[in-house]
Parts: sequence; C-alpha cells; structure tokens
Amino acid sequence: MQSNPQEDQMPSIRTCRSCGQKNRVAGNHLADTGRCGACKIALPPVDEPLQVDAQLFDEIVQSSRVPVLVDFWAEWCGPCHAAAPEVARTAKDMAGHAIVLKVDTDKHQQLAARFAVRGIPNFAVFSLGKLIRQQAGVVDHSVMEGWLRSAALAPSA
Repeated sequence: MQSNPQEDQMPSIRTCRSCGQKNRVAGNHLADTGRCGACKIALPPVDEPLQVDAQLFDEIVQSSRVPVLVDFWAEWCGPCHAAAPEVARTAKDMAGHAIVLKVDTDKHQQLAARFAVRGIPNFAVFSLGKLIRQQAGVVDHSVMEGWLRSAALAPSA
C-alpha cells in the first residue's frame, strides 16, 4: 500500500473556538481558513505562536506557502520573556500571511544547534523552506513583521 504524502504530514491540532472540537491541520494549511470538522464554522488561520518540536518544525517550514518566523527561546531567559508579547502580536497581525513558531532551545537543543543559535532570543525567517534571515536579540513586532513582508516579496529561488 502506498502512502499519501498529505497523510504523512505531521498535523497541528487546532481547537474550534465555537464548539471546542479538536481539528488536525497539516502544516501547509496553517495560514489558510478551513472548516471545523464538527460544526463547520470557519477555522481562521493560525494567529498565535505554535510551540513545535523538530519534526513539526521541519514539516511546517518545508511545506508552508507563506513565510515562517521562528523564535528560539528558553524558559529561564528574561529577554525571551520580554520578546514574547511582540512575537505573539506578530503572529496575530500576520495571521494568514505568515506563521510564527516557537522552539524551546532547552528541550530541542539539536534543532537550535542546526541553526547555530548561540544567543537567545534568536529569530529566524524562512521562505519556501530556506533560511533567509537570522538575528539574535529582542526586537519589536514591527521589525518582525517587516522581515516577514520582505520574505513574502522575495523572488523564489
């Protein structure tokens, strides 16, 4: 039996705000408006940062049709907590146009090492599966949104 690539994708679980139903959403559809499987109400695009592990990170970054901002952070990091509201605002402001992920560098050390994260918070922007920008240090939402808008306008390789 052959596997279907769509079924092999790691889903994100989205809870319907209307009925509470948990819905599986593939990474390549997180920026899309969908429908709840139970009540059929529209499921809006993801508008909050998603905590991801290495597998879900790879699936979303590689399959996303919109730019992806990744916040590498740790629970003990004061500047990371200072940046968190800006990251959340970016996710809300860019819903449908970008996806925002959070990677806990203590829990996912190999993923942080893959991108040479040495200082946190560390922000990385991906477009069409490719890293196009990376910067350590706290920045506000307008800077993050500018990165994502630039990534959306960048010509595909």
